[in-house]
Amino acid sequence: MAGPAHHILDLPSFETAPKLLIVVAPYYKDIAEGLVAGALAEVDRVGGSHEVTEVPGALEIPTAIGMAERLSNFDGYVALGCVIRGETTHYETVCNDSSRGLMLLGLQGLAIGNGILTVEHHDQAAVRADPQGQNKGGGAAAAALHLIALARRWGGARKGVGFASEILLAGKTGGDGTA
Repeated sequence: MAGPAHHILDLPSFETAPKLLIVVAPYYKDIAEGLVAGALAEVDRVGGSHEVTEVPGALEIPTAIGMAERLSNFDGYVALGCVIRGETTHYETVCNDSSRGLMLLGLQGLAIGNGILTVEHHDQAAVRADPQGQNKGGGAAAAALHLIALARRWGGARKGVGFASEILLAGKTGGDGTA
């Protein structure tokens, strides 16, 4: 018996193509390749550009995204990887901490799609990573694209911090500095 159907939002459209960083932990190379293929296809569907970078493991993904946000100019991020339950509690640490790191970055305003799979065994991961199957890499990219669209919709001009520049004062005072 099939479960309930899932509603999937149409991809947003963009006047200016978004630029995404796809950060992948290729610990399980075959799974990572499927996730990346799905993500790239979604970014391509909206005419976006992308860069793919690899990190050693899922715990490094939030750190890499945080660094890229501070040091580069991406509109959004796609986090991809796979954590398979093992014999120790390390699984819970990696799952919880990588997810928490991404959530904290997201709450700071970063547009991040989380495609880090957390599964019991390799077969579950393969089904979820398959671009022709559950396509969780594509879903993570779509999530990032939707958040980029929201950020652009709500972005507008930001309030300045500190003092007003002479140009700003000149524009508000008629140009001679008087109120």
